[in-house]
Amino acid sequence: MCVITMKLHNKLFAISSSLFLTLLIATVVVAVNPRIEKTEKFQNQSSYNSSMAERIKEIEALNENAVQDPEEVVSLVEMSMKNNTERRKLGYFSCGTGNPIDDCWRCDPNWHRNRKRLAECGIGFGRNAIGGREGRFYVVTDSRDDDPVNPRPGTLRHAVIQTAPLWIVFKRDMVIQLKQELIMNSYKTIDARGVNVHIANGACLTLQFITNVIIHGLHIHDCKRTGNALVRSSPSHYGWRTVADGDAISIFGSSHIWIDHNSLSNCADGLVDAVMGSTAITISNNHFAHHNEVMLLGHSDSYVRDKMMQVTIAYNHFGKGLIQRMPRCRHGYFHVVNNDYTHWEMYAIGGSGGPTINSQGNRYLAPANPFAKEVTKRVDTDPSKWHGWNWRSEGDLLLNGAYFTPSGADASSSYAKASSLGAKSSSMVAAITADAGVLKCRRGHQC
Repeated sequence: MCVITMKLHNKLFAISSSLFLTLLIATVVVAVNPRIEKTEKFQNQSSYNSSMAERIKEIEALNENAVQDPEEVVSLVEMSMKNNTERRKLGYFSCGTGNPIDDCWRCDPNWHRNRKRLAECGIGFGRNAIGGREGRFYVVTDSRDDDPVNPRPGTLRHAVIQTAPLWIVFKRDMVIQLKQELIMNSYKTIDARGVNVHIANGACLTLQFITNVIIHGLHIHDCKRTGNALVRSSPSHYGWRTVADGDAISIFGSSHIWIDHNSLSNCADGLVDAVMGSTAITISNNHFAHHNEVMLLGHSDSYVRDKMMQVTIAYNHFGKGLIQRMPRCRHGYFHVVNNDYTHWEMYAIGGSGGPTINSQGNRYLAPANPFAKEVTKRVDTDPSKWHGWNWRSEGDLLLNGAYFTPSGADASSSYAKASSLGAKSSSMVAAITADAGVLKCRRGHQC
């Protein structure tokens, strides 16, 4: 009798659990659809003004290389059951480094089955960038870029122009030589973990008037100036592009952007440039090397719309062969936190137009050149003007004669807008940035 009762109890529990899981999955699906709708509104695509059912069919037709991983449904259900704090306490801290981004996901040996967990690990001003978390996976199988107007399905260009949210991964190692700028669409993640992907010797990435993008795990180098050509930017639009500067990653009028664990070097212009009202950006865990003008944040001294720009620069390694602009800032609010500066030839941090720069817990190792010891540079500005700018150094480690020239009245309201996360001790910078750049991840192992 007890055995029968227990079997009946187990059966009822299984049925109730199944119903509960079904309800949770339904909740997740309902939560996903509004994001797709928001993306469509953002892009102003007239072809998506039909019913929701027709929209879904159109999206699936546009994304024939997208695949739905059944394990992701379970992952989404689990995420809906946890708040943000719980998601960051994954219980894998035996391999913790003190880097809050990495400790959020890298200790999981099944990271490749839970790729979208990465979207829960952002920090700083770009922490709300979800990329393609609420979309399907798209597997890039073809490294070619033969036709920027009519890209082949299976190519990176075909993936990034789609209207629907997508989490883009790569089937194998590849070198992608882009003929023209790779013009991305909103709600996309480029996730190269587990493979070796180079974007090199051609055009590179452009994020223009879009939102919610994550770029992770790419080698981007030797970018060239391209343009004066037709390039597609969405399934329903292509247009004439003038000459591009040759940035590795160009962010233009865009928001909620997270650039993490990439290796960038030796491009025609900047490695990461953000201009024309771009904001809510985090640039983290990257390795920069062999370049002159590394990072420009702010279009020009006269473009006052950039006064609202907020950028976090955290846990990066500024390495060999760098000269200046790490970053060079205009107008906005910039949190430079726990980075490792091991090389510059002119200066590390520069600015004009009255930016607020909050430097906390960084390690600055000055070069041997006795005339290049200063970390900071006010560009083409008289001291009578820049004395009022809010630039501060707090807890920074200054080595080999490095010195930081502060300014301003230490206005708390200004620094509040330039504070995006808690800085760790500069003594931890070596550990925090030890794996900056592209990671060597293998499936079934901690990354």
